[in-house]
Amino acid sequence: MEFGILFTSHPNTEAEPYPHRDVHARVTKQILRADELGFDYAWLAEHHFSNEYGIMPDVFVYAGYLAALTKRIKIGTAVVTLPLANPLRVAENTAFVDVLSNGRFQLGLGSGYRQYEFEGFGADFEGRRDVQEEALPVLMELFHKKRVTHQGKRFKFKVDGAYELFPHPVQQPHPPIFLAGATERSIGLAGRMGFGLFLSSWTPNAELARQTKVYRAALEETPPELQKNPARGHVDIARWVYVAETDAKAKRESEVGIMRNLHHFSSGHTSGYLGTVSQDVGSNQRDYDALTRDIILHGSPGTVVEKIETLRAMTGVESIMLHYPPWYGTEKAIASLEMFAGEVIPKFRSDARVKIRA
Repeated sequence: MEFGILFTSHPNTEAEPYPHRDVHARVTKQILRADELGFDYAWLAEHHFSNEYGIMPDVFVYAGYLAALTKRIKIGTAVVTLPLANPLRVAENTAFVDVLSNGRFQLGLGSGYRQYEFEGFGADFEGRRDVQEEALPVLMELFHKKRVTHQGKRFKFKVDGAYELFPHPVQQPHPPIFLAGATERSIGLAGRMGFGLFLSSWTPNAELARQTKVYRAALEETPPELQKNPARGHVDIARWVYVAETDAKAKRESEVGIMRNLHHFSSGHTSGYLGTVSQDVGSNQRDYDALTRDIILHGSPGTVVEKIETLRAMTGVESIMLHYPPWYGTEKAIASLEMFAGEVIPKFRSDARVKIRA
């Protein structure tokens, strides 16, 4: 299996005072440690305007910075909010960061779910999926042909003749491309267009199993020209993760933080996000113990291994994206990552290379 970490650049407003500039040094430190520990991916999330979730206005800028600091870890976006972007600039920046990282870049795209971000940019929140569905074929044509002529409802592009996409990415025909999915519309689109699929950290296992079936059925409809995406058929499931020596210690150190995060997602800030990704989480009160049954991967290394085995058996997933809020503090977060790398990853692959500080 593969294991990545989802970094939302979420400030700890108590420890990283306004205007929260310290968050980026902390996240960078954790990414560098993840590189040392042998994690496969560092996933970067785009978010705007709020200190209650992420502060990351441009994932490409950050990915280029990380390309120079890291050695082996793959750098990905989870996600670029495509309806807030220009698809030609997304293609250019993807190719550029792939060059800067020597072929270590992965592109994750999504339609977005935070209405205040769209309002800030003066963009149409309700029509965001329509915008995405016009932008995606443009993006793929540009990657495959290096040129595009498009006259659509929302975009008009002309790159032809002597002009083309520059630079060309190292990975051909393009880096692995994923699409985040929370509805059958987006999950089906991911399969039909040959994208890899991102699934939510708040979705219970049974619903994840259903969603992966929808995706794999849709893969049968991928046209031949889109089957060259290296991410096609690859499902990456985000999970909230915290590992400690015992289940009791994991609960003691993480319960307040994860429940605080759940409260935020249950509020109006996320425009019904929990209700979209899971009717179960969105409509029912959940306590920590209920979350541990089929959503979060918290506990001792042995408990977390069992949870991953159950998740893999139900969904067939071969890649997990570790996620955690900032409330645990840097020291405990890194200790959890080290324990995961040292005692969980080796149970799922024999080539795990772990470097733990003495």
